[in-house]
Amino acid sequence: MSSFPGPAAAARPGDTAGTLRLLAYLALAITLLVLDHRGGWLRQIRTQANLLAQPVWAVAGLPGRVGGSLRDHLATRSALLEENRELRNELLLANARLTRLRNAAIDNAQLRDLLGVVERSGLDVQLAPILDIDLEPSRQRLVLAAGSRQGVHEGQAVIDAGGLLGQVVEVTPVHSTVLLLTDPDHAVPVMIARNGVRLIAYGRGDRLELHDVPLNRDVQVGDLLVTSGLGGRFPPGFPVATITALRPDESQAFLVGELAPAAHLDRGRDVLLLRTGPAPELPAASEAAEAAAGGDAAQADAAGTATPGGPPPRQGPAPRPATPAAAPDKAAPATASPPATPPEEAR
Repeated sequence: MSSFPGPAAAARPGDTAGTLRLLAYLALAITLLVLDHRGGWLRQIRTQANLLAQPVWAVAGLPGRVGGSLRDHLATRSALLEENRELRNELLLANARLTRLRNAAIDNAQLRDLLGVVERSGLDVQLAPILDIDLEPSRQRLVLAAGSRQGVHEGQAVIDAGGLLGQVVEVTPVHSTVLLLTDPDHAVPVMIARNGVRLIAYGRGDRLELHDVPLNRDVQVGDLLVTSGLGGRFPPGFPVATITALRPDESQAFLVGELAPAAHLDRGRDVLLLRTGPAPELPAASEAAEAAAGGDAAQADAAGTATPGGPPPRQGPAPRPATPAAAPDKAAPATASPPATPPEEAR
């Protein structure tokens, strides 16, 4: 019996129509499922639908991907900056070590050259480091970290692996000053190693020159000049320079020679102070060449006194025999006075 009295409510037409539509939709869905399961004719439709939905999915996931990419980028950039900073510091340290090793290799090569000169020539030398340099055009000097306490004395010849550098002109207990060959106040008696012709090399600030070379002398470009030993200041046989050019002077009566120093005047950290020992072998000299140069002995003796700041040439019997032979050659007025001294000493 119904809880509410009265006649039963009749079904509404709208509810019946909705129920029928629902049943129709269910029947259609079941039919499509069966057909798709058996024939697969809806697969292409799903594929095309997925393709159409891809842009929507990409747009929907774009904010997340952008955020993740930014995080990765920032993290990667920070790591790269830190790694770059570390690599830059390591590169600076490596360059500093490489520079130090390169300088050590250069010093080692220079010391090997100096040692080779000592071993080949059998010289008694003293190694002295360079403390300061003064290579102005009007002043060519070196200051060495060795003085009288180390046995250095004035007038001591200074050489390197290439040849003669100069001479010691000032000594203190701990330092010494070297007058280089290229100093304007310096001149050194030399001779051509090829034929023994004696000349004088003058300093010109940054180079060496030969002055008043007679036109009839056998002097050629490329000749090696070595110390002649006249004057007693420099031992004979040490390379001094190479003739690089010859030109006539203003009078057209003599030649002027430009020289390239054999020693490395602008490099190196150490030099050799020559003590005593056998003279090095002349590169191309012979007894015959020295005999042929006997006629030039008087001019070379006078040239030996052209070394400013040094002691007068040693006067002994060695250079005097060349004087009589040189007397007939001294016809020029400019060279007439120097040969007058030897006859007086001979008496």
